[in-house]
Amino acid sequence: MSETSVEAAAREEEIEAAKGHGLSPDFIETFAEALDRDDVGVVRLLSQPLHYSELADLIEALDFEQRGKLIDLIRDNFDPVVLTELDDTVREQVIEHLGMRHVAEAVADMESDDALFVLGEMEPHEQDEVLAALPADERSLIREGLAYPERSAGRLMQREVVAIPEQWTVGESIDFLRGSSDLPLDFYDVILVDPRHHPVATVHLSRLLAAGRPVPLNTLAAKDMKTIPVEMDREEVAFLFRQRDLISAPVVDEDGRLVGAITIDDIVDVIDEEHEEDIMRLAGVGEGDNLFTAVLDTIRARFFWLLTYVVCAFAAATVIRMFQGSINEMVALAILMPIVAAMGGTASVQTLTVAVRAIAMKELTSANALRNIGKELGVAFINGVVFAILVGAVVGLWFADWALGGVIGLAIVLNLVVAGLYGSTMPVLLLRIGVDPAVASSAFATAITDIFGFFVFLGLATLILL
Repeated sequence: MSETSVEAAAREEEIEAAKGHGLSPDFIETFAEALDRDDVGVVRLLSQPLHYSELADLIEALDFEQRGKLIDLIRDNFDPVVLTELDDTVREQVIEHLGMRHVAEAVADMESDDALFVLGEMEPHEQDEVLAALPADERSLIREGLAYPERSAGRLMQREVVAIPEQWTVGESIDFLRGSSDLPLDFYDVILVDPRHHPVATVHLSRLLAAGRPVPLNTLAAKDMKTIPVEMDREEVAFLFRQRDLISAPVVDEDGRLVGAITIDDIVDVIDEEHEEDIMRLAGVGEGDNLFTAVLDTIRARFFWLLTYVVCAFAAATVIRMFQGSINEMVALAILMPIVAAMGGTASVQTLTVAVRAIAMKELTSANALRNIGKELGVAFINGVVFAILVGAVVGLWFADWALGGVIGLAIVLNLVVAGLYGSTMPVLLLRIGVDPAVASSAFATAITDIFGFFVFLGLATLILL
């Protein structure tokens, strides 16, 4: 299909509009229309200037058939790093469409940490197929990386590092860097090692380049080097990077030998993924549940938690049934029950969220757990008293029954105290028994306050008013 100069100019303008601002809806619509009409020239014109992360976003925005067409068109110039930016479900589709031969070629061109990430997301038989197509030295390194625990520093690190003898000078180091053909694509520090290949210090590139050639490297070394054990959990690694404001850090094996390095770009991804996981878990949603997940997989991911909530709802309904006679005698109780339950549920989620976040940031530990529980109970009691007065006054005026206002006020105080107690203690208890607080806490937070709220409100009303 031939393009007029006006069309070409319009398309160039569309590309410029997308640069630096993500992919606009108009850009995606134009691109999808070009794919639908098999306009190869326009597709390539629009896709070539995109950053690999934008291309990944574009692939995710297309439907299944359009993704296949795009992969066919850019197969020979496919940037392998795109695979690391794709959602798991979409990545599987792209890999299947690319074919294992092209995937193996893509993996061979990646940095070791990116290659390990992509292979780690594949099924074992797919891993074997890709590994068989790699050169022997790369295959060995990746197999070694796959042997580390899935969420460990060993899976996160890149094997390409710049290691230099600690006795070298700046001049010797610069000559080595200029003459080396297998440096990492991106690195921020030079790692100084002893004769046993143990890291002893790091030197920032900025200090290395600013110093004179005769200066010994060890005089420029950073004094706060932190080594990362290869088996360390990636959440712990992210915490260290945040706590110490690290840009990169060497990774060592059990003998203290240098085996790789972790850089800040990998840590940003870890923080993003962990944050996403915690949000999903607090909502009772599986990790794999997203826009791209198949319907049946989404159903399976949500079914267990929905079943849990149904069981809790029946428990709350059982409490209400216990006081059916009281509700029949005083209909106002049925009208006001949701107020007590809603306030307790909201308070428990608030306290729970703060506690889970504090645990993730290493701020809440067994050493200060009691102090935090005391604080939350105080907050819950004061809020309970304030809202008891407000809600009690409204209810007293609304129903012309000040005793009823007093009952609901007392129920609110008690329910908020229970909410504060649950929200501050349950995450700590779950952590101590090895259960992720974000997974298990939220499932029962509102259920407990609903059940207790209904029981205490209807029970007090039965005792005092009826």
